[in-house]
Amino acid sequence: MDWPYEWQVGWRYTRSGRSGRRNGFISFISGVSMLGIALGVAALIIVLSVMNGFQKEVRDRMLSVVAHVEILGPWGEALPDWQATAEAARRNPQVRGAAPFVAAQALLGRGDAVRGVVVRGIDPAREAEVTPLAAAEGALLGRLQPGAWQVVLGRELARQLGVAAGDAVTVYAPGGQMTPAGMVPRLKTFTVAGTFDSGHYEYDSTLALVALDDAARLFRTGGATGVQLRLADVHAARAVAGELAATLPAELTVRDWTRTNRQWFDAVQVEKRLMFIILTLIIAVAAFNLVSTLVMTVTDKRADIAILRTLGASPRSIMGIFMVQGAAAGIIGTFGGLALGLLVAFNIDVIVPAIERALGVAFLPGSIYLITQMPSEPMAGDIAPVVVVALLLAFVATIYPSWRASRVDPAQALRYE
Repeated sequence: MDWPYEWQVGWRYTRSGRSGRRNGFISFISGVSMLGIALGVAALIIVLSVMNGFQKEVRDRMLSVVAHVEILGPWGEALPDWQATAEAARRNPQVRGAAPFVAAQALLGRGDAVRGVVVRGIDPAREAEVTPLAAAEGALLGRLQPGAWQVVLGRELARQLGVAAGDAVTVYAPGGQMTPAGMVPRLKTFTVAGTFDSGHYEYDSTLALVALDDAARLFRTGGATGVQLRLADVHAARAVAGELAATLPAELTVRDWTRTNRQWFDAVQVEKRLMFIILTLIIAVAAFNLVSTLVMTVTDKRADIAILRTLGASPRSIMGIFMVQGAAAGIIGTFGGLALGLLVAFNIDVIVPAIERALGVAFLPGSIYLITQMPSEPMAGDIAPVVVVALLLAFVATIYPSWRASRVDPAQALRYE
């Protein structure tokens, strides 16, 4: 008995009901198993796609403010020659832009309102090479001229302090200076030149941009404390940082954006792994429903099995027939779930607003979340493992019932027929 015949019989059992009569395209119990697998696969694809969408949205907003790679001077001190360091970094083919900066933590206050901030001194002309925010806000950042003592605040930070363009704020630098009256904190009054909105709460609420020379004078660094780099491929940041660390002087520190924000990205990866495991259990439950389906089919088809055995079918052929039946149900369920999951994932920007209008609710209120629309980014690297795991679980679920079918004794099966 050849394999094509086994495929034919197995496919007929998949389409037929327990009585042997055709009941639509598939029997009810096989349909339930397929539907369970399909819903599990679709749910996993949709959840992973939405998580990828959120990760990409936050990453893009983050990288609109920060550079891909930073080269820092020794122990936070000024670089001996930041131009030479920038030129050395530009020799790497991935580097597309370089700009100096000074970064330090400070207190920013107006009246009784005081907030902890990161003050970043920049060169507006060069900053546009490395951050999209500087390119988009070129006219605003152009006001940060040396000696003008102006500052550009994140919109949320300005709201918390209750300031607007033209208001004065005070920057309190760490440390202080010794006077006959004792230690006096270093402080400087800046004029607010305007505000920016990056769409990322952390930066909009903690970042203050000033002129490079003003920051160097305030924090007494003597010059730029680092160089920011923009790369052609954001995903190559870690590799490029390693290459630069090997070629630049050992006292310099090179770090990429994935290490700067390591805790956030590690948390996202852990969440994705946990969601994959949890939702895979749903697929496993549905896949192992095939066990009961096939056991019931084997019980119902004992007479058919006995007849096939008396006609010369081997136990291996009988096992193959029922494995084909289970595998067919698994394949149909898996690829049905794949189609459903991709359909929803690629159209989630239409589906979610329709549900919100129908229910009169907002899943992502703008007053709470930065992102008001549900993002989605299906990725082959996530979808392929889902499909493979679903098919593997469905295949494993068919082994035991198929083996039981191959062990049916023809004489015992036909005794009461």
